[in-house]
Amino acid sequence: MSASCCGTTASLELEQIATSGATGALPVVVIGAGPVGLAAAAHLAERGQDFLVLEAGEQVAASVARWGHVRVFSPWKFNIDAAAKRLLEADGWSEPDPEWLPTGAELITDYLAPLAKLFGDKVRLHAKVTAISRLGYDRVRTNGREEVPFLIRLDGGAELRARAIIDASGTYVTPNVLGASGLPAYGESIVEIDHALPDVLGADRDTYEGKHTLVVGAGHSAATTLLALAQLENTPITWAIRAGGAGRTYGGGAADALPARGALGTRLRAHVESGRIRLLTGFFVHSVARSGNQVTVVSRDPSGAEQSVTVDRIVAATGYRPDHSIASELRLDLDPILGSTRRLALLIDPNQHSCGTVPAHGVDELSHPEPGYYAVGVKSYGRAPTFLMATGYEQVRSVVAAIAGDWEAARDVQLDLPETGVCSSNLAEAQEQRVGLATGVSGGLLATPLPLATVGASNDGGGCCG
Repeated sequence: MSASCCGTTASLELEQIATSGATGALPVVVIGAGPVGLAAAAHLAERGQDFLVLEAGEQVAASVARWGHVRVFSPWKFNIDAAAKRLLEADGWSEPDPEWLPTGAELITDYLAPLAKLFGDKVRLHAKVTAISRLGYDRVRTNGREEVPFLIRLDGGAELRARAIIDASGTYVTPNVLGASGLPAYGESIVEIDHALPDVLGADRDTYEGKHTLVVGAGHSAATTLLALAQLENTPITWAIRAGGAGRTYGGGAADALPARGALGTRLRAHVESGRIRLLTGFFVHSVARSGNQVTVVSRDPSGAEQSVTVDRIVAATGYRPDHSIASELRLDLDPILGSTRRLALLIDPNQHSCGTVPAHGVDELSHPEPGYYAVGVKSYGRAPTFLMATGYEQVRSVVAAIAGDWEAARDVQLDLPETGVCSSNLAEAQEQRVGLATGVSGGLLATPLPLATVGASNDGGGCCG
């Protein structure tokens, strides 16, 4: 029988693990094989650190593949991590035109898939992480905590150990709710709702053509979907926003600093004023309910006034939020507003910053009270929509340097971007005739590679360049 409440035998076993040196021999585990996760792997490889990348999807960059039909608004030169580029070029890879704007599919085929191939079996697909803890320790227990490895549980029951974790799992699979006030609308969980940037003019055309579609959201992802829907004949469109007007989405029009972004607003405004798109303002989604073959969506504003619309399809372009539940047994210090670390929240608050005014940051701003665990990439920003892909690359460079013990490099964080992000209006105009304009989604400015696609930012609350 145990001589103490914690168990003498268990305590001895954990002490043996902590003093055996086995933890230091374990790999660094990267969660997510998207652009930032694979960049972390590249930096780990360059520094001779053992690592393992776990990707929940059936291919690398599975979330990127979901928006493969859209075009990133930042050119290749801002989308390729420096360490990844060095590794690829050493293997004979040729860099794409640095001034060209790739689609999501091109990011995968021309960059991310070749990079993952270099890592071989260090990248595992169909490996969904369901929980992270410390071996033998829950969140409460302290003594010796830092000396034991992380325990990673996978879907299906397999478990792995790691000496550090870089969580680049992103937010794409956890979109914001449709309902107002941050709460799900009544009935939201039982009604089919499509999320941002469906392939309206491509693979999903039959789903939308001839169907009355409601698009909810005031960001540029919503605008892109609206402009794509407007190209379908006999397809009624309703656009619902909480604000009292669409001026924020329309932007500066001809006076916009980015002509392509201004063109998006100008085109959208023209469709609304012509009646092609019906705009509902002051629309706070309260409930959704099946009504025969259609869905009735009811708004209830803060005063209690109601309005409703009955449609065939709903597209919720309301942004994304992080899910920290897999790390619930770790000691995280999360900002109560954004869900990022507290130190990072001060730098990325969307009430104060755009993507281009966020200062460079690294391991110090990303650290939690749980040593060795780092959330990076768009997940690190919580609910702030100001993330840049290039920012994520600098994050992992700093974090990996710290893991390798090179604190001088870890704290030498630099990011030189124009205040408007990495958006080139001249380039966007040059490509408009060939592939369409650009728009924003989930931390990256994106566009459908089709005429009348658009330029702008992500998320309902504003977004940025990627």
